[in-house]
Amino acid sequence: MLELSILGFLYEKPLHGYELKERIQGLSGHVRPVSDGALYPAITRLVKNGLVDSRTEPGASAAPRRTLSLTPEGRQELLARLRTPKDAEITDGQRFFTLLAFLRHLPDPADQAAVLRRRQEFLSAPASFFYEGGTPVTVEREPDLFRQGMLRIARATGTEEKAWLAEALARLESRPES
Repeated sequence: MLELSILGFLYEKPLHGYELKERIQGLSGHVRPVSDGALYPAITRLVKNGLVDSRTEPGASAAPRRTLSLTPEGRQELLARLRTPKDAEITDGQRFFTLLAFLRHLPDPADQAAVLRRRQEFLSAPASFFYEGGTPVTVEREPDLFRQGMLRIARATGTEEKAWLAEALARLESRPES
């Protein structure tokens, strides 16, 4: 998720490390704060693998700053990751949101739609936070007030997401391929 975020934001424009960190924080919010101990090693790996370029530039009124930009190989890597996301990027809500943040960079609406169909298929399977005898527990069968809350919120969110996915797929499928 972190590498996808780095590649996605750098696809849009070169950034200084601090600016990149701020954008990633904004995307992941309080759910998964980004530490320097995770961000900078990830950037180093991407630079070492030839996906990100790092150059030093003079600072406006301070010390020199590192500017990060995507290499042509990095652009191709981002598109490949968007085109064929890992299962966890489809099934985990926060990871899926990260994927959605950059999905517009795929030039082919059919590729975008294929990713959304995978999420739609995942959401169509019966699921719950709690199970009894292998069967998902529904809000109607849950006696605990707080677990009912979890299930109701998840149901409402899932209902809205399914509606949005159907709308988005209809729009993508009505667009001509580029």
